[in-house]
Amino acid sequence: MIRTTALVKRYGGVTAVDGVDLDVREGDRYGFLGPNGSGKTTTVRMLLGLVLATSGSIELLGQPMPRRAGRVLPEVGALVEGPAAYGHLSGRANLQLLDAAGRGGSRRTRRARIDAALEQVGLAAVGRRPVKAYSLGMRQRLGLAAALLRSPRLLVLDEPTNGLDPQGIREVRELLLQLNREGTTVFLSSHLLAEIEALCTRVGVVDRGRLVLQDELSVVQAPTGRVEVRTADGPLAARLLGARVEDVQDDRLLVRTADAAALNAELVTGGVRVAGLAPERRTLEDAVVAVTSAGSDRVAS
Repeated sequence: MIRTTALVKRYGGVTAVDGVDLDVREGDRYGFLGPNGSGKTTTVRMLLGLVLATSGSIELLGQPMPRRAGRVLPEVGALVEGPAAYGHLSGRANLQLLDAAGRGGSRRTRRARIDAALEQVGLAAVGRRPVKAYSLGMRQRLGLAAALLRSPRLLVLDEPTNGLDPQGIREVRELLLQLNREGTTVFLSSHLLAEIEALCTRVGVVDRGRLVLQDELSVVQAPTGRVEVRTADGPLAARLLGARVEDVQDDRLLVRTADAAALNAELVTGGVRVAGLAPERRTLEDAVVAVTSAGSDRVAS
């Protein structure tokens, strides 16, 4: 669905994107992560033909961009750098203008598409209200509605939950999951690790313009080779296991072992009351911090 090869963007002497090779497959929920200023938004803008690449190539839906933009973009829904709208017009009127410009069709089918989009993003009750009266979160929902008007095969979203409250974030997440189940590929650029973990199946991480990680989320969060043991008998367990215990925090021990079942049996036999035992997995935060540069603009969790 999205493939870039050696993608580069320079602004004078500054290289904003440096040799990025994205691979987003049909059906993916792909999370695109990186610190502020890492090149995420510039990359997204190049994908959509809003900014021309200095060098390298881009394919969307198997077609070269921006050369085939006229063929490709009608099947792509996008929300980039916040929604744009005419404040004096209602949300519905803004969507009518967008739909007429991008797709057309009869007035009846246009009304049905707009009604469906407003309902999907939770704006059906305020669709006739002027956009200047909308909150930031409502404007964000309107931008998402605009991206959904064409029933896209591919959604490209840049920080789609910006300005939303926790309930709104959950609603958008559930909507994206439903769209993905129905066949839409989702490419989500964000700095919110928790949202990427809750939604995405694959991730890519950029740092200072370079793609430093790209893999299945399940691989990124692979077991560390340690087992987390929860017990009220921490001192006893630590004495019993000796050097295999690598960390102790109150009722939690991290134990280096390849056989969790054997560890459990050993603890129980030794008189340790085991309240919980599970393989430790690497967090997405750990993975991102490990491959990105130190600095003040770390990815937020």
